[in-house]
Amino acid sequence: MERKIIGYYSYTVVLTYLGMLSACVGIFFSIGGNYFLAVLLLMISGICDMFDGTVASTKKSRDENEKRFGIQIDSLSDLVSFGVFPAIFVYMISGAEYSVMAIACAYILAALIRLAYFNVLEEQRQSRKDNRKKSYLGVPVTTIALILPPFYMLFSNNILANTICFTVMLGLVAIGFIFPIEIRKPASVGKMVIIVIGVLEFISLFIFRGAV
Repeated sequence: MERKIIGYYSYTVVLTYLGMLSACVGIFFSIGGNYFLAVLLLMISGICDMFDGTVASTKKSRDENEKRFGIQIDSLSDLVSFGVFPAIFVYMISGAEYSVMAIACAYILAALIRLAYFNVLEEQRQSRKDNRKKSYLGVPVTTIALILPPFYMLFSNNILANTICFTVMLGLVAIGFIFPIEIRKPASVGKMVIIVIGVLEFISLFIFRGAV
C-alpha cells in the first residue's frame, strides 16, 4: 500500500518528538543568549527521553519495521537533544571561541559514534529476542542533561568564574561516550534516584537563578 506520509505514527513516538522539538527551541535560546531557558529545555528533553521507552513498550503490536523506526528516531532525536544542543550551548556561553568550537565538534562526533554503535547493539539484541537490556557500553548521551545544569547554576552564581569549566566538562563527557566502560542499566530504584536528582536540579534552577 502506498504511503501518503513517510514514517510510522503512533503515540509511542510523541515524547521523542517533543523532546527533540524542546531541544531545537533550546538551541535558538542558546544562540540568543537566554541560557537559563536553554538549560530548562535541555532538562525537559531529558525527561522526555527518560519516559519515551516506557511509553513505547506499552504497545505490544509493533511490527519489526516500527521497532527499527523507533530505534533510529530515538537516536536521531538524542543526537540533536544531547549532542548538538549542549555543544552549541557551551560554544555560545563561552563567547564563541574557536578553541571551544573544536571541543564542541569533537563532542558531537563522539555522541554520533556512541549512538550509532548503540543502534547496532540494540538491533542485534532485538534480533535475538532478548527483551532485557542489562547494561550500557559507554556513558549514555542523555547524561549531559543531568551534568550541565549544575555547572550552569554554579557559573551563573559566580561560584565558577570561568567558562572553561563548560569546555572541560564537555570534553570529559565526550571521552565517556566512546570509552568502552560497561554501565549497568538502572533498575526501578536507580531510575527513581535519577528522577529525584532531576527534580531537585529543576527546582534549584529557579531558587538559585543567577545573573547569566
